[in-house]
Amino acid sequence: MSAELSSPLTLGLSIKQHHSQSPLLKSSHFSAFSLSQSSPLFNFSLFITKNVTRPRSFRVFCCQTGLETAVQAGQDRLLKVPTSNIRNFSIIAHIDHGKSTLADKLLQMTGTVQKRDMKEQFLDNMDLERERGITIKLQAARMRWVIENEPYCLNLIDTPGHVDFSYEVSRSLAACEGALLVVDASQGVEAQTLANVYLALANNLEIIPVLNKIDLPGAEPDRVIQEIEEVVGLDCSNAILCSAKEGIGINEILNAIVERIPPPSNTAGCLLRALIFDSYYDPYRGVIVYFRVVDGTIKKGDRIYFMASEKDYFVDEIGVLSPNQLQVKELQAGEVGYLSASIRSVADARVGDTITHFSKKAEIQLPGYEEVTPMVFCGLFPVDADQFPELRDALEKLQLNDAALKFEPETSSAMGFGFRCGFLGLLHMEIVQERLEREYNLSLITTAPSVVYRVNCINGDTVECSNPSLLPEPGQRRSIEEPFVKIEMLTPKDYIGSLMELSQDRRGKFMEMKFITENRASLTYELPLAEMVGDFFDQLKSRSKGYASMEYTFIGYRESVLIKLDISINGDLVEPLATIVHKDKAYAIGRALTQKLKELIPRQMFKVPIQACIGSKVIASEALSAIRKDVLAKCYGGDITRKKKLLKKQAEGKKRMKAIGKVDVPQEAFMAVLKLEKEVL
Repeated sequence: MSAELSSPLTLGLSIKQHHSQSPLLKSSHFSAFSLSQSSPLFNFSLFITKNVTRPRSFRVFCCQTGLETAVQAGQDRLLKVPTSNIRNFSIIAHIDHGKSTLADKLLQMTGTVQKRDMKEQFLDNMDLERERGITIKLQAARMRWVIENEPYCLNLIDTPGHVDFSYEVSRSLAACEGALLVVDASQGVEAQTLANVYLALANNLEIIPVLNKIDLPGAEPDRVIQEIEEVVGLDCSNAILCSAKEGIGINEILNAIVERIPPPSNTAGCLLRALIFDSYYDPYRGVIVYFRVVDGTIKKGDRIYFMASEKDYFVDEIGVLSPNQLQVKELQAGEVGYLSASIRSVADARVGDTITHFSKKAEIQLPGYEEVTPMVFCGLFPVDADQFPELRDALEKLQLNDAALKFEPETSSAMGFGFRCGFLGLLHMEIVQERLEREYNLSLITTAPSVVYRVNCINGDTVECSNPSLLPEPGQRRSIEEPFVKIEMLTPKDYIGSLMELSQDRRGKFMEMKFITENRASLTYELPLAEMVGDFFDQLKSRSKGYASMEYTFIGYRESVLIKLDISINGDLVEPLATIVHKDKAYAIGRALTQKLKELIPRQMFKVPIQACIGSKVIASEALSAIRKDVLAKCYGGDITRKKKLLKKQAEGKKRMKAIGKVDVPQEAFMAVLKLEKEVL
């Protein structure tokens, strides 16, 4: 007999049935029996009692023992617990190893989210995250878990998995004492797994290895455990095997969090110090700050002081994230929560700042976070020039929510006023552009991604240049340096050759190759960042059929043979189309750009030369033929000298027109060329 439980509460059912119709109830000589059934999420017992006075009537009681307690604990999650019973942890993993699914199950198992409210990727509350199936923003949630009648408060911070969002991961790890390292039992250790482990070790966190997706037919837990021990160096003798999708091993994970992750220090009696790890802008309440209380206690109505911005506010609302915002009266050392204080200026509450009391200020500020260095730059311009102020406001508000975003004003003769923005990678750039368009209703044009070059001048000065138009003249510069990255690719052995070829084509320098296991290898290259900001990641995935993964770190600047490639139309240089390229690739890029512009620029009444130049030397050229009026149409015979006279007069007019004529490059041409630059650079 099976029972389907639709509610977490105790269920009482009455059924009327004849003895002989049920094989379980055939024997009439007993008065009661019980049937126990277990499930990954809960245990329940089914008791069936026979009604003596009415033999054909039976009463079925379904008594739920596990989930009911969890739900009750979930409803009590706002109740205070001692600091020794608080656990702050995050979940780290490579992309698509099951972080969000595991977070969903933990929320469900602890009763934090009711079954009727549950949906997949519960903590991924952005439409963009759901569409792409990736986590972009860190999310916090407070849970309650009871072991042997002792309640524990678990603060979970879910993190992204993509390398472009590693700053989000590092910020969340700084607010925790432990981390769940989730590894796919079929795919094993991948590049971002290693990067996240090193981040966690740098923060002195207790790491609990968890092998997810053990229910898959291709799962090899023993191989992956050996891989983690050999590659990462973690002791996996007590690793937890689980399947977040099927709900296997969730109890063990929750118990391990309580038993193995240390509690925060009990410093509630000290002066208040709280670390801001995230924030966002609400149009009605102003800036909402997410923070972790390190020392002291904060209450509603307190006058607080931001130590870096030197601003003070009164706390209007204080609460916890569970995962929705729930108000409380106070938060003490070790707890994670949010506050609202009618903060209107986005610059007043920055990520990494320290909150303290205005009347009793703490002396020493918390270390905060390292300033992030943008890797990829591109220009963002509004299609409609009137939207420039809205774009500036939108970038300021988005920077509050995405601390890795950097921007500064920029003007372009082709596209007007806009911003030069810095990002951690191409995916980060794409996500920011899409968020600006969706959340703030802006129509944007983006230029081709570029990097910051360092120019050593003859007079000894060093100039940083992210825009080709800012490059000093050839006579003033001694050398140009470009940023290099160390890239580590983890790949099955079948694709080693094609990935080595890809890296060599992108001016990569081979460093080392080592076999992690019999069938998986690690390739390490050093290559220019400019070669990686194009379609390198897409090529990596297509050449390895999606199996390879990569992780890169910035290693410094190196001198390279770089030149500025100018585009000249009718003798005039067009600054927005200039690019900085390696000397070996200049001809191919120049040829591609001139051919594309020939297709896009409308024909004029005079011949228009389109040239790609390095200084004064033309390396590629195309000509746009003139729109020619047939001046010989009225000549229906007669002497040839008459025709020559008319043609000579037309040629003189064309020459005069070319001298004073101006070619307007349409916006569509700029857009198409920018798109082409993204493909060929």
